[in-house]
Amino acid sequence: MKNSTGHDIADALGLLLRRSTRAHLYTTLTDGLGEAVDDLTYPVLSGLARTGSCSAADLGREIGLDRTTVTRRADRLERAGLLQRRPDPADGRATLLALTDDGRAVIGATRQRLATGIEDSLAAWPQADARDFARLLRRFVDEGPFGDEGASATGRD
Repeated sequence: MKNSTGHDIADALGLLLRRSTRAHLYTTLTDGLGEAVDDLTYPVLSGLARTGSCSAADLGREIGLDRTTVTRRADRLERAGLLQRRPDPADGRATLLALTDDGRAVIGATRQRLATGIEDSLAAWPQADARDFARLLRRFVDEGPFGDEGASATGRD
């Protein structure tokens, strides 16, 4: 088949990006980190760690949720002391969501768990293969259909 490599990668990505796969991963990453931190609220914390302070609408676009859903999940995280709402200095009528120190600590713990899990899963690989995989995956993300250059090439903006 002419595009077998593309199909193989697309199939693997389909499995990787399934909602059930993400939910399982998020549950594993957040286990024991507090009642407010779970597979539903983790994307809000993780998104804020990537973007920095932003509005619920902007965060929703970043993580693929509507503003109302982000707001509900942010309420839980705020009650737990993991994020706070701040006035937007550029627009006094708007509110920004921001991680607290405790929220950053939770993200640090989840990222460490993820890195350890990845390293454990690659433990049987030759180190050179694992390094090549990391380098090539980064290249694919940066240059492929998910990167800025690839978004323009595929019509995504």
